[in-house]
Amino acid sequence: MMKSFLPLLAAAGLAVAGCNQVASAAEPVVAAPAALKKSKESGLKTAIFAGGCFWGVEGVFSRVKGVRSAVSGYHGGNEATATYDRVNSGVTGHAEAVRVTYDPSQIRYDQLLRIFFSVVADPTLKNRQGPDRGSQYRAALVPMSDDQRAVAAAYLKQMGRSGKWNAPIVTQLETYKKFYPAEAYHQDFMEKNPRHSYITRWDAPKVRALAQMYPAVHRATFVKD
Repeated sequence: MMKSFLPLLAAAGLAVAGCNQVASAAEPVVAAPAALKKSKESGLKTAIFAGGCFWGVEGVFSRVKGVRSAVSGYHGGNEATATYDRVNSGVTGHAEAVRVTYDPSQIRYDQLLRIFFSVVADPTLKNRQGPDRGSQYRAALVPMSDDQRAVAAAYLKQMGRSGKWNAPIVTQLETYKKFYPAEAYHQDFMEKNPRHSYITRWDAPKVRALAQMYPAVHRATFVKD
């Protein structure tokens, strides 16, 4: 996303520069169900997903049944550099990421992984997603428990053997450091700015794909953070 994005303009609903602009969205992939499914989780759980511009990651997960909140933010660097302008430089170690809080009695972690790789992130791309380039746009999984790590590691290996992708899987597991919520104008961006050109070209198609591919877990009602 470009540095010229201004929060005051965004708050006013005016046209602003956001994520890089291109002509069409990436095609979704029907990822296989996870072979390894853990059922030890109970109570609300949290996981972190990085998959390019966080507007779309947050927008998709906010429309999944069982997800209680999806917060855009930064993970991988330190507090001093956890601002949009600094992260946008690509040298902070941060990735644009989304912290997802979910109810495992309604949606399991392995199901969230399947959705993520089906309609959100291309696991074969290194330090880029869609039109966005830089380490801040890397695809990464940040498990928050040993169970999540085991499921995520097994799923990445499973995807590599599946033949669904024509290039090696490069998405990495990252150790949790600290998650820093992004600025207020980034939160719920898709819901607040449905006609933004980046949203219509790149992120709205992801939500439509969610509804078409996984209707049992899709909900039309947006979940506010």
